[in-house]
Amino acid sequence: MSRQLKTLERVLSKAGVGSRTEARAWIAAGRVKVNGKVVRDPDQWIDMGRDQLRFDNKPLASRERVYVLLYKPTGYITTYKDPQGRPTVYDLIKDVGTFVSPVGRLDLDTSGLLLLTNDNQFAERVTNPASHVSKTYLVKASMVLSHEQLQQLREGIELSDGVTRPARVSRLRDSAKYTHFEITLTEGRNRQVRRMVEALGAKVLKLVRVKIGPIAIGTLPIGKWRPLTRTEVAALK
Repeated sequence: MSRQLKTLERVLSKAGVGSRTEARAWIAAGRVKVNGKVVRDPDQWIDMGRDQLRFDNKPLASRERVYVLLYKPTGYITTYKDPQGRPTVYDLIKDVGTFVSPVGRLDLDTSGLLLLTNDNQFAERVTNPASHVSKTYLVKASMVLSHEQLQQLREGIELSDGVTRPARVSRLRDSAKYTHFEITLTEGRNRQVRRMVEALGAKVLKLVRVKIGPIAIGTLPIGKWRPLTRTEVAALK
């Protein structure tokens, strides 16, 4: 299929005007015209090189690119709306001023650095495993881990979806019952850090993402956001 062809709802979401769920609702409500005619089918194919789109009778134009760094607390999910009514990261970024999508995910019980943007190419670059963009986490394990166990994390752990890539691992400190360590990955499998630690016979008690590539969470307060600088955006591109 030509890369110029996209579904109507995807065209709207990629333009940064709203989520794909919102786009489907707007299309069904008759707010979108294609070549002068109202189209209510969100799955209609659009030729980006030829078709003319209007939203609320105005030409559809891509929004200014926005890049946001959020310090996500635990207890928030990274979807736009939750059927169970749990808080989402969108509750924390209402004043961003335009629609942005999460770049990857952080699960409910994980806190830390979350990027959001309306630049789909940027998001693809950061999340694609082929890009080898690193993600760094602080981990509290449910037991004291041996040197050999940390070395296993460094060399690769056998998971249900294959052996993990080599990781950078540094022991930060041990208490009587727990090991705190830092781990840097260059892939982003679902619940990867938790699964790697579980493969050692332990559990993750606390997980915080503190860095993506060269971008660190720094002194940003939890629950707050800031725009990325041009230098930071360029560094990740």
